Amino acid sequence: MSRATKIVATLGPASSDPAVLERLLRAGVDVVRLNFSHGKAQDHIDRATLVRELARKVGKPVALMADLQGPKIRVGRFVEGKVMLEPGAPFVLDAQRTEPGDIHIVGLDYKELPRDVRPGDTLLLNDGLIKLTVEQVLGEQVHTRVVLGGELSNNKGINKAGGGLTAPALTAKDMEDIKTAVSFQCEYLAVSFPKNATDMEMARQLAYVAGEATRHKPAMIAKIERSEAIPQLEAILRASDGIMVARGDLAVEVGNAAVPALQKKMIRMAREMDKVVITATQMMESMILAPVPTRAEVSDVANAVLDGTDAVMLSAETAAGKYPVETVEQMAQIAWEAERTEETHLDADLKNKRFGRIDQSIAMGALFTAFHLGCKAIIALTESGSTALWMSRHNIKVPIYGLTSQVASERRMTLYRNVRPLLMPRFADRDAALANAELLLVELGVLKPGDTYAITCGEPMGYPGGTNMLKVCQVR
Repeated sequence: MSRATKIVATLGPASSDPAVLERLLRAGVDVVRLNFSHGKAQDHIDRATLVRELARKVGKPVALMADLQGPKIRVGRFVEGKVMLEPGAPFVLDAQRTEPGDIHIVGLDYKELPRDVRPGDTLLLNDGLIKLTVEQVLGEQVHTRVVLGGELSNNKGINKAGGGLTAPALTAKDMEDIKTAVSFQCEYLAVSFPKNATDMEMARQLAYVAGEATRHKPAMIAKIERSEAIPQLEAILRASDGIMVARGDLAVEVGNAAVPALQKKMIRMAREMDKVVITATQMMESMILAPVPTRAEVSDVANAVLDGTDAVMLSAETAAGKYPVETVEQMAQIAWEAERTEETHLDADLKNKRFGRIDQSIAMGALFTAFHLGCKAIIALTESGSTALWMSRHNIKVPIYGLTSQVASERRMTLYRNVRPLLMPRFADRDAALANAELLLVELGVLKPGDTYAITCGEPMGYPGGTNMLKVCQVR
């Protein structure tokens, strides 16, 4: 089946076996996420190598996304591994404590908490399952009262309702992890907890310095999971190549009820600004243990697809779940079914659009022409992949094929909605390139004699950003 929405899957113990990973790629995974919150540098290097090998075996381009851990805003450890907090009970968070905690007190990985809170603030632990109210701050101790109790175990996360924690987005560990990620030439680098554009610009600069020797420049993905990031969303988007709607920590900070509208806003804004967008967190959560998703999860994935997300992401479902392959198969089916019902409003989308660049104008002209002529395909001959990205920002039932001679561009395009990346030889002669592109799609069974297609390229050939020609052809 031809599916426009892409699937990002997280590697972990359940999916690192070569046979399982190969099945995941064949089931429809387009991007593999390496979570740097777990494992050592060599573990990620080994897994990246395995993904590359299996992608070649399967015969499809697959991108790698390195997901940085970000600041560890967590409680410490307990003597017995966990405690049961009762509503109304006092509980102390101590930034100086090094020994394991108990039902009365626990240490902190995040040492700045006493300076970030004041009496009356609400702290949410373990993804909001535990709720504490700050009563007073005494030196390095934050004295709280339990509002919503429950089980609290080692190293659970801390959020402040409404945001306001000052932890920097990039830690010393992240800076080392960026070097590791660039060493295996990840296509995407996801930055956790950015508050503003400066955080993304710093991450990009570090990545570019790390990749200077090999000229590798990963695309930057901002994970929107802090409330402070919401008013800075436009600036963050401008400083990034895409965003991830990270609904877990974001929901804890802004409240569950606010997330659906924010998700729609972020997807819409990303597409309008020609950026990619990934929707993540608990999309198929029940399939960690169950062989089929809930009806609510099916609707959740389908609605993200209908909103226009480039990709939907699986976390624990493929990293640690019992049914990683089945989860990918179900997600692919849901996305395909949702796309079948999508309506196209291309004319309305382009009505008030203004273009300052020739290559953007050519990309939009190709969409308009292919849509109204009923073309079987749009072919973008592209060095960087930008032309295919611009085309993918508009919902159109015509598949887009991004043909490039650059392996890095081929892999990067795997995340673009409705774009099928293909590798082809580099041609200096325009007519030879056009003929080869048509032949390639005929051999793949995409085009047959009599079919009409639109094709874009640059003249002279081989220059990024040089797309300046649109041609409509019919297969002889």
